[in-house]
Amino acid sequence: MTESSRLTIVNATVFDGVSGELTEGPIQIVDGTIVAIGEADRSVDRVIDARGGTVIPGLIDAHFHAYGTELDLLALESSPLSYLALAGAQRLGAALRRGFTTVRDVAGGDPGLAKAIARGLIPAPRYLYTGPALSQTGGHGDPRPGDADLCACGAHTGEVVDGVDALRRAVRDRFRRGAHAIKIMASGGVISHTDPIRMPQYSPEEIRAVTDEAARRESYVAAHAYSPAAIAHAVSNGVRTIEHGNLLDESTAQLMAAHSAFLVPTLAAYDAMERRGADFGLSRTGREKNREVLDAGRGAIKIARRAGVPIGFGTDLMGPLEDEQLIGLRLQVEVEGAFATLCSATAVNAEIIGRPDLGRVAVGATADLVILSGDPFADPTVLWAGPDRRTVIQGGHPV
Repeated sequence: MTESSRLTIVNATVFDGVSGELTEGPIQIVDGTIVAIGEADRSVDRVIDARGGTVIPGLIDAHFHAYGTELDLLALESSPLSYLALAGAQRLGAALRRGFTTVRDVAGGDPGLAKAIARGLIPAPRYLYTGPALSQTGGHGDPRPGDADLCACGAHTGEVVDGVDALRRAVRDRFRRGAHAIKIMASGGVISHTDPIRMPQYSPEEIRAVTDEAARRESYVAAHAYSPAAIAHAVSNGVRTIEHGNLLDESTAQLMAAHSAFLVPTLAAYDAMERRGADFGLSRTGREKNREVLDAGRGAIKIARRAGVPIGFGTDLMGPLEDEQLIGLRLQVEVEGAFATLCSATAVNAEIIGRPDLGRVAVGATADLVILSGDPFADPTVLWAGPDRRTVIQGGHPV
């Protein structure tokens, strides 16, 4: 982008990220920042004609895995990091073309990948990473089957760390390496081998050590958690975002609201694993676990909404299932409607990651935008239409 680069989007209506009423464009962008909405400016370098479409904020996927190349955790953790980085670059580029201009990677990422993105070596969304998720021995991030003595110490997406002192060191090192936040495994999971899905993980002292370290860095902790017991265990000890939360009940939702915790549902993952998981290596145990939480995820969103818990949006798609990222929008729209889902995937997720300049179409906001081919409130299908049906703009640059 040259100095004082100017772009205007004309013939468009605008969803600003927070209001249920569409407004009229055009949108003026100077040097990657929105400077005016609804005003014409003829002294521009480039004009994009939206052809009557709708401009929305760039989408944010708050539960993404750049290195999540396999449904088999053991195969993933034993892969060379060089391979994961190259595969991750492709996954990130595909996400950007779909309209996800920012992703929060909550189990993986490292300074090398972040540096390549920052230097423009690969096309990618804005990339916020936690580094490997923290797991107790035998927890969701421990990829070893119970009947095998293996190291599995790649620590690409998850690292087994036990004990208060070891966890403090691990958290401090993640922040040293540029982590946006910290991810812990606070319950069993679908694709891990040895942990019942409802079981709370880590002791209160261990979780508090992690949340204390994060708070002193003015950051926060995200926790993988399904059951009411695991969710309550996490938020009561300082966790800010609950990932998945499929088995949430009314009283635990009230507890989340009291602690100002967010829910980040990931409906796309369970739907995709039910239909395609067996074809891509999901174990029989994993398929059984997935069915336990599949339908409950929709109900959890309704319970959270009634309790006043702010609801974000994530996908959590592993392996080849990542091509269903936009289907996650359809699934959440089926539960909450297009307006609430769009708010979740834009303004609410921006609040989660602490970026008020993102997730909005407003004067002063960063010009991360998606031009849809129609009105998403009148025809929600435009939200999950393919990349050829949308124009993506990141930082004022058409992608």
